[in-house]
Amino acid sequence: MITQKYINEISYKIIGCAIEVHRYLGPGLLESVYEACFIEELRNAGLSVRSQLYVPIHFKGKDLGGSLKLDLLVNDLIIVEEKAVELMTPLFQAQLLSYLKLSGKPKGLLINFNCEVIKEQVVSMVTKEFAKLPKE
Repeated sequence: MITQKYINEISYKIIGCAIEVHRYLGPGLLESVYEACFIEELRNAGLSVRSQLYVPIHFKGKDLGGSLKLDLLVNDLIIVEEKAVELMTPLFQAQLLSYLKLSGKPKGLLINFNCEVIKEQVVSMVTKEFAKLPKE
């Protein structure tokens, strides 16, 4: 059974993998480099990862296709948006929130690898779908 606790445990593993990648590579590289290494680290941690997935857009009951592309989907539950930017902006959080709403996934993480302390550059977001799940 999928619970809030289970999703949070996966989230914790994801953040641990991001910390390990950042510890090994440091800041200053392209997002694509971090993504390749991050995917490898997530898979080594026993997580299922799909990358560069198109998010379908449904508008008034009509499927308009998928023109939005999310970075990673972990265990088919958590969307991870990766950045390698100097400054995190509210636009990145809005982007993740849109992906969460359109996909119906319960949780998302926004992670910026271009920083000194990666734990300070992780934003966690949950949706109404997460709130509906049992806690334990």
